[in-house]
This record gives sequence, structure tokens and C-alpha cells, in this order.
Amino acid sequence: MANNTTKTHINQVFNDLDSYRMFCRDHGYRFNEAELYNQKSYVYRQFQKFVAGKPVKNQWEIDLARFKEEAASN
Repeated sequence: MANNTTKTHINQVFNDLDSYRMFCRDHGYRFNEAELYNQKSYVYRQFQKFVAGKPVKNQWEIDLARFKEEAASN
């Protein structure tokens, strides 16, 4: 039987994964669960900034602006 600290660590990983997934959905980033805890990943670094309370780029707004520019030029 596993001890409580191991269960706590496992639960923390799944909680972090859920938070990361919700961040990606809310801010318009591509969700890849393999990038969790990967400091080389741009999306994970944005997530870390979000968790720290710093401003992050919202891809939904950036994509909307690009879409409007393309629609205006056509």
C-alpha cells in the first residue's frame, strides 16, 4: 500500500494537468499533456506566468485580430 505522500504527489500531478488543460482552453493554446512541467515549452511557460499572476497572451484575441485583418483584405 502506498503511503500518503505518494498519493499526494500523484493527486498534485493530476490537479496540475487539469489546471493546465483549462488554461489552454481558456487562452486558446494547443493542449499537449506531454508538455506539462517542460520548461522548454512556450505554452507551459505561459501557464507558469498565469499561475504566478503575471499577464499572458490570449491566443483567442490574437487569432480574432488576424481573422479580421484577413477578412478586411479579401
